[in-house]
Amino acid sequence: MHFSVITPTHNRRQFLPEAVASVRATVSAPLDFSFEHLICENASTDDTASWLREASAQEGIPVRVRSQATKLLPGPARNLLIREDVPANGWIVPLDDDDILLQRTLFHYAQQIQQHQGRPWLVADFLRVDQDRRYLPNEDYYAWKFDSPTDMLRAIFRAEHFIQGNVCYSRALFEEVGGYDEQIEMAEDLDLYVRFLLAGHQPVICPHISHLHRFHTSNVSIGVDAGKHGQDLQVIYDKYAEQLQKLGIERPG
Repeated sequence: MHFSVITPTHNRRQFLPEAVASVRATVSAPLDFSFEHLICENASTDDTASWLREASAQEGIPVRVRSQATKLLPGPARNLLIREDVPANGWIVPLDDDDILLQRTLFHYAQQIQQHQGRPWLVADFLRVDQDRRYLPNEDYYAWKFDSPTDMLRAIFRAEHFIQGNVCYSRALFEEVGGYDEQIEMAEDLDLYVRFLLAGHQPVICPHISHLHRFHTSNVSIGVDAGKHGQDLQVIYDKYAEQLQKLGIERPG
């Protein structure tokens, strides 16, 4: 079993070293699996690129860097990493460049994959912290078990449920649904997960915490309030309106 943690990064020198260190701290024992950290250095103008050159040369688990001279949207950046570097039978774990993977996250995903043969994606809980990694009470994300993919889709388009970087999925499933949409500017991850569900794949709900999601003043999602999230849902809904309407799922208002 092989895991590829994927991280597009742009001007995150302040936080990226902790993200990289968190992946390198992974403990796999007693399970036998391999893992690596794939990073798209996305036209940074600070010293992120030079730091990554040093980090990739250090001993430890592989940190493999692809540098882009022109900034890519998150979808194309993730597609590049996956299609160029993730093996056909690999498992993919997205990690934002300002977040922190927990030490046993990959172990727990591996354990769940073994226990749920043939299930191509998994969802876990995550915790929110501030920019100094202080825990934010009452801000936990918890995955919810639905009776069917249709029920989960209905909750997503009612803005009652969302998924954000707390997943693990197979390269095969990624290819089955066509990867990340390269045109969408926000919520490209949710758009991908909607296609997982439309393809009939319900996630395994894992009983572990995947990562620490850091809130700070330069989050990519700053300004994404309920209204903006509703607009993003409308954009995604309209892409798959015919399929969703056949399932009886209404367009978000």
